[in-house]
Amino acid sequence: MSDYQLLIFDWDGTLANSIGRIVESVKVAAAGCDLPELDDAAIRGIIGLSLSRAITVLYPHVRDELRIEHFRKGYSQHYLALEEQPSALYDGVRESLLAFREHGYRLAVATGKRRLGLDRVLEGQGWQDFFDVTRAADETASKPDPLMVHEILSICDCHPSQALMVGDSVFDLQMAQNAGVDAVAVGYGAQPLDILRQHRPKLAIEHFSQLGEWLQTKALNGMNERVG
Repeated sequence: MSDYQLLIFDWDGTLANSIGRIVESVKVAAAGCDLPELDDAAIRGIIGLSLSRAITVLYPHVRDELRIEHFRKGYSQHYLALEEQPSALYDGVRESLLAFREHGYRLAVATGKRRLGLDRVLEGQGWQDFFDVTRAADETASKPDPLMVHEILSICDCHPSQALMVGDSVFDLQMAQNAGVDAVAVGYGAQPLDILRQHRPKLAIEHFSQLGEWLQTKALNGMNERVG
């Protein structure tokens, strides 16, 4: 085991292959509110934020609460319909998380999803009790505010130096920086690695299994240093 004791994961685009569904749902919600359709890159750029915050970033001129609520409902209805068949986990995620658990890591989720949505996907994976702690956007501050990570650290009684945040968006990496936590960027989700590397993560990976390989190497190096 490395010096890290707690691994914190984003959900959409990091563990679950749900980015395409999020993009589609935003477009459907925008059409239902007579708002202009944005390109995929613009929508991918807000993934990781809470839905309310994402709406204000994508459509800053929309200030009417009723219209924002209409957008939220349109998004949620379409996304839930798509999720009747739950989004698949990325290759290697399930096996890696089980291995992390076996090696003594504590596991957490920090997501831009609402609690209801997070509980639904966890149930769909049979993971209702798998993670030590989970935090959702509607019960804390939206990324990149560090509150979500601070709460997880407090619940797990971990120092920031003992935790590692893993995510696919700049908001994940900014949240980690704001909380004083190291971060790993994954390049297969919402945003490409050339953008994520600008936020200087400890590691940038293209496949989830690379995280376990890196942690194992780090742990072995740490053991050799202590023996030496």
